[in-house]
Amino acid sequence: MRDFGERLREARERRGVSLRQIAEHTKLSVAALEALERNDPSRLPGGIFARAFVRSYAVEVGLDPEATVREFVQRFNVEPALSASALAAAQPTRTAGADSPHRTGAMIIKIVVVSLVAMAILLYLTRVRDSEESSTTAPADARRTSRRVVSSVPKGGHLP
Repeated sequence: MRDFGERLREARERRGVSLRQIAEHTKLSVAALEALERNDPSRLPGGIFARAFVRSYAVEVGLDPEATVREFVQRFNVEPALSASALAAAQPTRTAGADSPHRTGAMIIKIVVVSLVAMAILLYLTRVRDSEESSTTAPADARRTSRRVVSSVPKGGHLP
């Protein structure tokens, strides 16, 4: 019986593909691909990443990716991928309202309302200040406009 790595290498050679070509297509390192063909999973990333790594390799060499991953999991005692129901059970349950869209929306509305109130107060205070300044400067403006303007043009209408 052939071992796992030997089966991968034979499939790759049948396709006429080099490890470097597989590395370029899958963005996996040549050293890790070599380790996989030598049955050395210690050079592979752990957990789900190792299975994804094996799946990518299998696709490139024309093997059934799911069957190859199953064989890898059995051969190297890698924990199998969790099913959707197992993943849902493993997820911590959220408390009611925590990070919900309604809570986020309510927070945004509160921020907008507080901002509008602050802007209204600032606008009111600015207008009050401007009206106070204009009432104290009115006589000075009146004096300025009542002054006689002296013209540099001669009265006779003749220019020198």
